[in-house]
Amino acid sequence: MSAIQQAFVRFAPEYLARFGSTMPAGHRKVIRAIVDCRSPALGQVCFACKTCGCAHVSPASCGNRHCPQCQGRKSMQWLAKQAERQLPGRHFLLTFTVPQALRSFLRSQQTVGYRALFAASAAAIKIIARNPRHIGADACGFFGVLHTWGRQLQYHPHIHYVVPAGAMRTKDRRWMPSRDEFFLPVKALSRLFRTQFKADIKSAGLLAHISSSVWGQQWVVHCESIPNAKACIEYLAPYVFKVAISDQRILRVDDTGVRLRWRKVGSNRPRTLTLDGIEFLRRFLNHVLPKGFIKVRHYGFMSANSAISRDEVQLAIVGAHAFEIPRVPKPQAPKPPPTCRSCGGTLRFAAMLRPAGYGTRTTGPPAIPI
Repeated sequence: MSAIQQAFVRFAPEYLARFGSTMPAGHRKVIRAIVDCRSPALGQVCFACKTCGCAHVSPASCGNRHCPQCQGRKSMQWLAKQAERQLPGRHFLLTFTVPQALRSFLRSQQTVGYRALFAASAAAIKIIARNPRHIGADACGFFGVLHTWGRQLQYHPHIHYVVPAGAMRTKDRRWMPSRDEFFLPVKALSRLFRTQFKADIKSAGLLAHISSSVWGQQWVVHCESIPNAKACIEYLAPYVFKVAISDQRILRVDDTGVRLRWRKVGSNRPRTLTLDGIEFLRRFLNHVLPKGFIKVRHYGFMSANSAISRDEVQLAIVGAHAFEIPRVPKPQAPKPPPTCRSCGGTLRFAAMLRPAGYGTRTTGPPAIPI
């Protein structure tokens, strides 16, 4: 049992007793999934060896995207896929953040708020990139990842974008490169981001729920130049499929709470933090996404339905730089599928064995693993 699962098993009954009547249904579902994962409550998965026919049985996983035990392989697969899709040459990592005063609104209106974050930040990049004073091209391409947690599990929503150093000019299909250490002015991006976000929230009819002081505060956009896309996607991979904290950071789970390890930004000195069990679950569940919400989004020529192909963009980049730029190296391949302990053959799925009464429990606390 993982340390995070131990914390949920130990403190979930009390948490549900306190907040079960008012908490979102999605939070209850995540609690049940993490507690039940790889326990008798979910049953067993049967595999058969393709070579010798030997049967193998393992506990069933919950598959919930917020469960720390179920996302490791998906993260590796996403990393491999993104490495193949990335363009050669220098990239930029853009990070769009919001004032602290806006966080309570985003926590209470996650679906509308997160959509507005994506729409406003992406629009700001596209609009300023078209300006002839900067890049002067109308076809950008980039992808973004929503990230909602800080190093102490605090609620801190922001979006990371991976952007090639330039954009396409569609009228002549020419690549317009940016400077190596400068992509777009961050102050202009932050002002336009704020303006676009306010307009989106006003269109949704929720502007009155936000303090007017938010619009007078400075919104921060950070831009970092990266030699190639590999470093960017390796940095973002944990945010795509992993949860707010990993088991490696948890030092202890006991009746007094959860003790975890963390580091300050810009410091390598390890620090520790102890949270009582209810507070740990509260912070963890703050990062549960709305049902069906897509936290990774592609724009421009990075999107699947773009009229400009990735190969065309790559050729334009090579032509603009007048020399061949090496492709981004592929990351380490995902772990191979499980093999038979008897003969080493490949295992295939055979059956799913569910316990009696599975799927009928709709209320009450989650089952506790034996």
